[in-house]
Amino acid sequence: MTAPLRLVLAEDGELLRAGIVALLEGYDDVDVVAVATDYDELMAAVDRAEADVVLTDIRMPPTLTDEGIRAAGHIRETHPELGVVVLTQYADAEYALDLVAAGSQGRGYLLKERVAKADELVAVLREVAAGGSVIDESVVGGLVSAGSRRPDSALSRLTPRELDVLTHVARGMSNQAIAATLSVTDRAVEKHINSIFAKLDLPADSPLHRRVAAALVYLNDVGTAEPPAGSMPGTARW
Repeated sequence: MTAPLRLVLAEDGELLRAGIVALLEGYDDVDVVAVATDYDELMAAVDRAEADVVLTDIRMPPTLTDEGIRAAGHIRETHPELGVVVLTQYADAEYALDLVAAGSQGRGYLLKERVAKADELVAVLREVAAGGSVIDESVVGGLVSAGSRRPDSALSRLTPRELDVLTHVARGMSNQAIAATLSVTDRAVEKHINSIFAKLDLPADSPLHRRVAAALVYLNDVGTAEPPAGSMPGTARW
């Protein structure tokens, strides 16, 4: 039998915190081993509990600004094997970039609306705990058009076809899936992606996974924004 996923939950909102705990109680393979309501409590819980993954709000006491992002950075240094999924109310570009600044492995960034979909949330927690990277699709794919319209955008270096390919990369699609969607060969997609990496100045030894970094160029150009109406629901995985 697979060992339960050991989770530390950090959320200062009483109702949401109780709701997440109640949802996860329905899964025998998930064990909430500690609950925190602020940054200091989260750090203490991480040091105390032998957890696999942290699920944390992005904003908690004492400052209600970026505690979740700062916690993820500290955990990267002190418990590098521990995955962290950050919950946010809006598709905040700067925070998404900060979260993966030291590497995208074992990091997730989700809109709070995903919490209601318990199966999806548990799948994300497991993937991040295993070292994967999951970023809410609304954070990347939904901001593509706004980013491409900026005259000083790095995206202006791309051809229309390359921008189309990068849109699908931002949604977490594989080369094969992109090829099928665009009715081109896998080799053609690979050539487009290599050209995208070169034009966006993403070197082979980049500390970020280059597919994640390429997708997040959108966010770097767009800045902070709420998820646009009609954006595709789901998560992007790399």
